[in-house]
Amino acid sequence: MKISRDSAEGRNAFTAYGEGWVEVNGQRHTASLLVAGDRLEDDWPPTSIDELTPGHLEAIAKMAPEVVLLGTGRVFGFPEPAVLAPLHDARIGVEVMDTRAACRTYNILLGEGRNVLAALILP
Repeated sequence: MKISRDSAEGRNAFTAYGEGWVEVNGQRHTASLLVAGDRLEDDWPPTSIDELTPGHLEAIAKMAPEVVLLGTGRVFGFPEPAVLAPLHDARIGVEVMDTRAACRTYNILLGEGRNVLAALILP
């Protein structure tokens, strides 16, 4: 599905997504990744919600986003509360949703000028 972009010119935004992939600024990604307005890391290790560890989120907390959108893949899944503790301890908001919803929500928040980071789990 193609996504229309709002006012996020010059920033990383999702332009499309499908089964097992997302596009950021027209570039397709098929592995888990972290996306912020000025940063893209396409080597984020977890490939499932069960592989997610507090260490993965500690690294995100150090980036100091205002809010993290955790995309759990094709199907919504909620991680153990202890896994999310590094974000809560750093007073960073976190929303857990399926990856497609995370892409759409990220673009909206980015267009509003928010300091948002999408952490997407792709198989």
